[in-house]
Amino acid sequence: MRHADVEPSITVENPLVRYDEPIRAALQELSRKSRSSGRFEAGHVLPAPGEDLTRFFAASDIAITDLGEYAGHRLRLLDLMRNERTRTTKTFASRLIVARAVEHIRRTGERMMIVSPSSGNKATALRDAVSAAHETGLATPEELAILVVVPTASRAKLWSSPLASDVQARVRNPVAVYHGARRDEVKTLAAGLVDGFGTEMYRRFGVRLWYTLDLDNYRVADIVRAFVEQDYLPPAKERLHAHAVSSAFGLLGHALGARRLAEEGHGESTARYFLVQHLDTPDMVLSLYFGSTSRRSLPTYTLDHANGFYRQDTDPRFPLTTFALDEILDSTFYTRQPATSAEMNALIRSQGGGGIVVSRHECLQRYSALREVLQPAGCILPTVPDDLREWSLVMALTGVLNGIDRGLVSETDILVHGSGSYQVTDFTPVPDAHLKTVESIEDLAKVAADAAEGKSV
Repeated sequence: MRHADVEPSITVENPLVRYDEPIRAALQELSRKSRSSGRFEAGHVLPAPGEDLTRFFAASDIAITDLGEYAGHRLRLLDLMRNERTRTTKTFASRLIVARAVEHIRRTGERMMIVSPSSGNKATALRDAVSAAHETGLATPEELAILVVVPTASRAKLWSSPLASDVQARVRNPVAVYHGARRDEVKTLAAGLVDGFGTEMYRRFGVRLWYTLDLDNYRVADIVRAFVEQDYLPPAKERLHAHAVSSAFGLLGHALGARRLAEEGHGESTARYFLVQHLDTPDMVLSLYFGSTSRRSLPTYTLDHANGFYRQDTDPRFPLTTFALDEILDSTFYTRQPATSAEMNALIRSQGGGGIVVSRHECLQRYSALREVLQPAGCILPTVPDDLREWSLVMALTGVLNGIDRGLVSETDILVHGSGSYQVTDFTPVPDAHLKTVESIEDLAKVAADAAEGKSV
């Protein structure tokens, strides 16, 4: 990649406060359109602006860095990883979700426990947001708590925090680990807890359980991406937005923001979207190109005995080389048959874009070059790839460069959404001794009841 004539980096401070009005308006729009699921849900209202809320949202900085040119394509990084307590874009939605919980608590006086399944990053970001609410005085530990459930493959991605290091906070804010074969089954467990035991939890302990894994809870936060683009990047007729995705919540949030900007008179969105996935869950790419998530549409691979990997050369949208045909490059990406595929497919078919699947072998082939390219952005990749614990950024960049090389990307203006990157030295994992093992909804209900009651055993 060439670095001549690169633009200086731009930092947008506290966009959750800067774009307070459009965020509140988007929340109100979703409130009018939302359909009741029968579950409890906090209102779509944020606390009144004030110093405490500004400090709470201060972790939401965004940076834009020019990464130079590659084969005639200008690459920029939209850095959504500035919160040093998470290093992922999940900070934005998590802070808004917790702020809505705070407003409900203040309005009703009810206690609340946020319940969320996660592949790791949502859990870390929501727990960080709850901890920050306690630190800034928005809510007390007795008023606001959180329970997360993650698959065992993600346990090494869980960041420790005051919610884990303090004994009483650890009791009230448990981390449950599910050892079942299907990682996305944690969603069924968490939803089952709220549906089957929510009423009982409120009757026994006065605690509302809020299942927060809903597209709209994340889409609202991600409208700030479009507003930052509008205010800080030059207009582009055909800008490609690339993102490593599991369900593409972030890109759908950008699309919502672009639509709201169009309604304000800024012109119709011409954004094009490029999905990057891995072989374990390539469902969105399969759906986009084949209309189905069936793995039968994957190309046929043959084992290259001389080099020790599998190879194919029939479909450039999938890895040309890989160590395994069902490779889990990063456990972050665990969603199968995401409900968002239809909406994302429609956006790409109407506005442009595409998708690609990458492998660890392909990421490693690019790794040293990406370490150099990302240094101006302050994104430091570890010298040893095995020390990288979040591969989203590397995946996205590898997918874009592969797409350019293979003729899948024609756009010359590319914005890579940096949704996550951290290494072993960035955090301390939650100790295994602090995790609660669950195998069923009933197990999870016991964990929730003990937490609400403040029982350590």
